[in-house]
Amino acid sequence: MTTTTLNPPLGRSTLPFVDGRHPDRPLAVNVYRPVRHQPNDPVIVVQHGMMRNGDDYRDFWIDAAEKHGLLIVAPTFPNEHFPKAEGYNNGLLVTDDGAIAPREQWLYAVPERVLDALRAGGVIERPVIRIFGHSAGGQFVHRMLATEGGALFTAAMAANSGWYTLPTLERRFPEGLGGAGLDRDALVRWLAYPMIIFAGDRDIVTDDPNLPAQAEALAQGPHRYGRAHFMLDFARTEASRLRVPCNWQLITVGGIGHDGAAMSRAAAAYWFEGGRIPPAEELGRQAEPVL
Repeated sequence: MTTTTLNPPLGRSTLPFVDGRHPDRPLAVNVYRPVRHQPNDPVIVVQHGMMRNGDDYRDFWIDAAEKHGLLIVAPTFPNEHFPKAEGYNNGLLVTDDGAIAPREQWLYAVPERVLDALRAGGVIERPVIRIFGHSAGGQFVHRMLATEGGALFTAAMAANSGWYTLPTLERRFPEGLGGAGLDRDALVRWLAYPMIIFAGDRDIVTDDPNLPAQAEALAQGPHRYGRAHFMLDFARTEASRLRVPCNWQLITVGGIGHDGAAMSRAAAAYWFEGGRIPPAEELGRQAEPVL
């Protein structure tokens, strides 16, 4: 249930949002609304990284928003109320005692409820909606597709995820989907969705303190770029075993490492400039990548 109506002003804004399922855990929604925005113009939902910096991730998309008339919506989950990976990337699925939480408490439906609040405020009507997540946000996005389905989104990108929930019911969440109350049909729907795994080919650091290093993550590869390939290979093998389609693809962004700004610009170009991903020099590398 949505308890908040959102009607952001033109330009940049940060609006408070209280999700009806988590009334004691306030969020913020960082928005960019171009002057020429109309209710049926495209929407990009952006999921921030581990720094909980939705304002930065909104800003990474402003040039594309102005050029292509996009509404940028970045729900922001503050660490105070959604701590650590369990409170954001992993969607509050697992409780402190290791049990699976009731489905209505999972976070992966929050973006839909934010969009409902924008619709209630008259800001959007029936636009084409895409979702992009980087790093921890990439983890959020692919787990959202696994658990909620992708019907709301025309396209979805999980970029530079630290590790992946594998499309199998035989491993317990978050390594797989086991224990979460999902069935074979949900798994097949996820494999059929045209999910894009977006991977910078320089995201190969192995000693990053923010790189997940538990045994299940290390089993997927030594670095994020390798783990992206592991995820796609695993999905294709599982789909073959089940004799169902796998419509996922891995798109490599050349010359870019763990850089949320550059990956955002690459995603915008891919979606809105005919599938072209600019060279790294044009995307702009950063000395201090934003996570």
